[in-house]
Amino acid sequence: MQNTQPDARWQSLTAMFFDQATKMASKPLLYAKSGGAWRSRNWTETAEEVSKLAKALEALGVVAGDRVVIISENRPEWLIADFAIMAVGAITVPAYVTNTARDHLHILENSGAKAAIVSTKSLARTFLKAAHQSDELEHTITIEEVKLEQQVNVEVHHWDKVLSAQEADVAHFARRAKDVSRHDIACLIYTSGTGGAPKGVKTHHGSILHNAEGAIEIFRGLGLDNNVFLSFLPLSHAYEHTAGQCWPLTIGAEIWYAESLEKLATNMAEAKPTVMVVVPRLFEMLRTRISRAIEKEGGTKAKLFGRAIELGTKIAKGERLNFKEKIENIFLSLTVRRKVNNQFGGRIKALVSGGAPLAPDVGYFFEALGLPLLQGYGQTESGPIISVNPPAAPKAHSVGTVFPNTEVKIAEDGEILVRGELVMKGYWRDDKATAKTIVDGWLHTGDIGKFDEDQHVVITDRKKDLIVNDKGDNVSPQRIEGMLALEDEIAQAMVYGDRKPHLVGLIVPDAEWLRGWAKDQDKTLDGIDLNTDPDLRKAIDAAVSRINHRLSNLEKVRRFIIADEAFSIENEQLTPTLKLRRHVVGELYGERLEKLYHRAKA
Repeated sequence: MQNTQPDARWQSLTAMFFDQATKMASKPLLYAKSGGAWRSRNWTETAEEVSKLAKALEALGVVAGDRVVIISENRPEWLIADFAIMAVGAITVPAYVTNTARDHLHILENSGAKAAIVSTKSLARTFLKAAHQSDELEHTITIEEVKLEQQVNVEVHHWDKVLSAQEADVAHFARRAKDVSRHDIACLIYTSGTGGAPKGVKTHHGSILHNAEGAIEIFRGLGLDNNVFLSFLPLSHAYEHTAGQCWPLTIGAEIWYAESLEKLATNMAEAKPTVMVVVPRLFEMLRTRISRAIEKEGGTKAKLFGRAIELGTKIAKGERLNFKEKIENIFLSLTVRRKVNNQFGGRIKALVSGGAPLAPDVGYFFEALGLPLLQGYGQTESGPIISVNPPAAPKAHSVGTVFPNTEVKIAEDGEILVRGELVMKGYWRDDKATAKTIVDGWLHTGDIGKFDEDQHVVITDRKKDLIVNDKGDNVSPQRIEGMLALEDEIAQAMVYGDRKPHLVGLIVPDAEWLRGWAKDQDKTLDGIDLNTDPDLRKAIDAAVSRINHRLSNLEKVRRFIIADEAFSIENEQLTPTLKLRRHVVGELYGERLEKLYHRAKA
């Protein structure tokens, strides 16, 4: 399938930025909290800081083609650093703030970075351990001043000092931006490493602009003026980098930086965003939190809420309401749905979900509450967006329609193949992996999917994550895991069973449910052995059985063990965007999962 739109507007990200800065001038652009109050930078101020940092980088010897690493939480300086690096023709290398020193060293050695920009003292301590071992890194700029107790093999500079030493020259870098091509590499974005060592994806200016221009066409009907984005997903991830930073710039939107996940609800009420870029796991958590709060209140509020979900889901599925239901639904929109929408700031035009599959039930839940949740699809190697549900015709079971100027076809084995400007230039210093992934110009996504009757893309599974049982049948683990995690008793799950006669599972009980269950059983959590307590296993087994009733025989989870702890970023069992690192979890629990099969034989 091919989707085409008019030719692009800008030749590079930097040309776009400086062009927009000239047009927007004193209009606010970036907001961040300082001393408990939101403070803004307008377009002119931001462009001046970009030009100062660009001159500072050149003074340190950074030239076109050099790689510069950014390690920072989401904040205005992240964007300023990104565009300053590109302004001198260098290549941005984003790195996760959750990286270990070992992770940083891999990126430094693989990218051959000459310089780095690090935000906090804490992040600098971890990074400098890697920097000290790097042969090629020469300079590190820290946003917070860092005092070294011991000399390291890299020069450390303070952000304020290097900027204050330079005069702004926006016009100079705006002129230079005209010489940058859409084919030039803008950034090396390292994959999250769900299946092994991260690879650097060579993302060119045209790839990100292709995504931004496509989003403009698809979301034009929502109104492209006066938009506010609340940024909280890691900017080091391709999804937030493109959809939460570069796309807002192309439409002249404001970007507000959330303080943390814990303060997200407060920040939504303060920023009143119109667009939020999100991952499914956040919605799963919000759905659970909202539902439990309503259950605790009980009474009329719980009944009205349940009815709002019921009628809203019918509408989302395209079913018609009778006259009485229509009147009832209007009342629910003015009461229940308005209250929920106000918790998101009251101005949401679109919540765009990506990064992992979204369970249809979760999509219907938020649609039923009047929040437009639009699932999209893509990967780092494609800029990253390939498709998204159009606001006028969303379908919760799909990942939407193909982006403008993008070709998608389904291979004979069901794999989704993509071609167009959005496709990466390859993996950094890895021609072998590049040749396997891009064949005859087609990006092999590794995802299995199809087109439905309305030409919406439907993802059925990740090709490399497919479980093939001992009879050669394919089973989708992500679908089963998503269903299990929606049960009240279960927070997370991993399905196991490649080359086995049936599936077994690893279950993480929901912490809040577990506390309530223990209280009802007159037990203390400290005194419970999660894997041997018969009452607990019976309760979890009941939840697994409910899901098994909805699954085919191939998909049923026959036995399970309970995990020692939740999958998290900190224990490296989740990527920073909350994807399961199957190889890590498999190595940790593999022996115990294998014993489930031996026990079955006995």
